Amino acid sequence: MPANVSSNSSTKSQSTRTRRKYVAKEFKVVALRECPLPQSLQYCGTPNDAAAYWRLHVATNPYFNPEIECTAVLFLNRRNRVKGHQLLTLGTMNSALVHPREVFRAAIISSAAHVVLMHNHPSGDPSPSNADIQVTRELVSAGKILGVDFLDHIIIGQPNHASLRDMGICNI
Repeated sequence: MPANVSSNSSTKSQSTRTRRKYVAKEFKVVALRECPLPQSLQYCGTPNDAAAYWRLHVATNPYFNPEIECTAVLFLNRRNRVKGHQLLTLGTMNSALVHPREVFRAAIISSAAHVVLMHNHPSGDPSPSNADIQVTRELVSAGKILGVDFLDHIIIGQPNHASLRDMGICNI
């Protein structure tokens, strides 16, 4: 047996298991003729519009689970028409991890002018927590730096919703 080959197969398999493989991301490039025209995009200028969008598009997503906090980001053009959304995180029954980098990544890729963060409270009470207020402040600051307006943070409860912008909690 050559000197540089290890005869201990358990050490070899253990190092293979701890090694992580890089998984490439796939992005879909769509021809402009396949994209909807701005006039046909859904208007989303109020918290009620955002909550209606959530109930129609996010809550019907196969990955959505109403028993845990789910966070989605809504991407809007200059005229507050929806370009798309991303189901960002699936959390636990009382928290969801949100970071500005993840919120604004797809917004930059899609050339969104504005973003709206939305998440549900499984308890049904849409009152914002201290963590909700803190993450909103971070996102407002990050949006200013990136040049993408952070319009609102909508908390979906049952049957109501809350807008941090309308509540005046944060200077948005």
